[in-house]
Amino acid sequence: MGRENITIKDIARELGISPSTVSRALKDHPDISQATRDAVNELARRWNYRPNPIAISLKSGSSRTIGVIIPDIVHYFFSTVISGIEDVVYQRDYNMILCQSNEMWEHEVKNIKTLLSSRVEGVLASVSKTTSDLSHFRSILEKDIPLVFYDRVAEELKTDSVVIDDEAGSYKAVIHLLRTGKKRIVHLGGPMQLAIARDRRDGYLRAMKEYRLSPSDDDMIKCDDIESANRVIPEMLKRIPRPEAFVAVNDLTAAQALMIVKRHGLRVPEDIAIVGFTNSQIAKLTDPGLTSVDQKGFLMGQTAAKLLIDRIENRRGPVQNKVITSELVIRGSSSLK
Repeated sequence: MGRENITIKDIARELGISPSTVSRALKDHPDISQATRDAVNELARRWNYRPNPIAISLKSGSSRTIGVIIPDIVHYFFSTVISGIEDVVYQRDYNMILCQSNEMWEHEVKNIKTLLSSRVEGVLASVSKTTSDLSHFRSILEKDIPLVFYDRVAEELKTDSVVIDDEAGSYKAVIHLLRTGKKRIVHLGGPMQLAIARDRRDGYLRAMKEYRLSPSDDDMIKCDDIESANRVIPEMLKRIPRPEAFVAVNDLTAAQALMIVKRHGLRVPEDIAIVGFTNSQIAKLTDPGLTSVDQKGFLMGQTAAKLLIDRIENRRGPVQNKVITSELVIRGSSSLK
């Protein structure tokens, strides 16, 4: 007999007892003799028996499982968010199912169907770059399943969320550049359907306005990955006058911009200063080190998981929208000190 997918019925058949007796023995029920309990537990250990969580959830009405949707598993920020979520999930004795949308709306829709069929009790989600139709998220709420957005939220839906202070974080980054004497600052942004992209652009504009500077549309470019940086940055460097600084929507774009600037024989930060957003590991590995806005992904994951599990266990109370304070970490890409 194979030893995969062992069930209570298999153990009962082997020992010549009923499945209900096995079930009660595994729960150490006092009505079952110690000898039977020992025999059941010994065989369960030997056969590596594991309870079926879906079967348990069908019987108990509670799966103690949450679903998590991330846009990109290789992104440093999202990996730290996952670590924060796991920290809380295991402390609270829950399980989690992790899905990746890979920045695709179609995958996001399939992710939600998978999670709902797995009987999750709540969902944590960060919206993909390509999502505009939110009907799949609405289907979660219509089933009265708690939904918490983190980092990238669907503002049209009235549900709990956890975000960083994106506008303030971007503002701090640009003010820092302005105080170092840089004025021709280019914002490398994300897709405007995402609230985080709009908020980071708004922080850039607020800081520039304070210094009575009026950037043109050409100073606010969609450039949020390595491929777009390879296209956009070399063209930017041909401008006369040339940009004095780049402030990027994420660290990967900023790091690629730094490499391209150096490849063109320009000095960082003397000729062009560069600031990223995430404060990922790559920010410590570039030469010079990359100034970056710390998004505090681990804390965001913890906060989002606590909010979701609290909502699962107590459905009452108003919608909560929590904002985490960012921090600008200054390194050599923007400062000579």
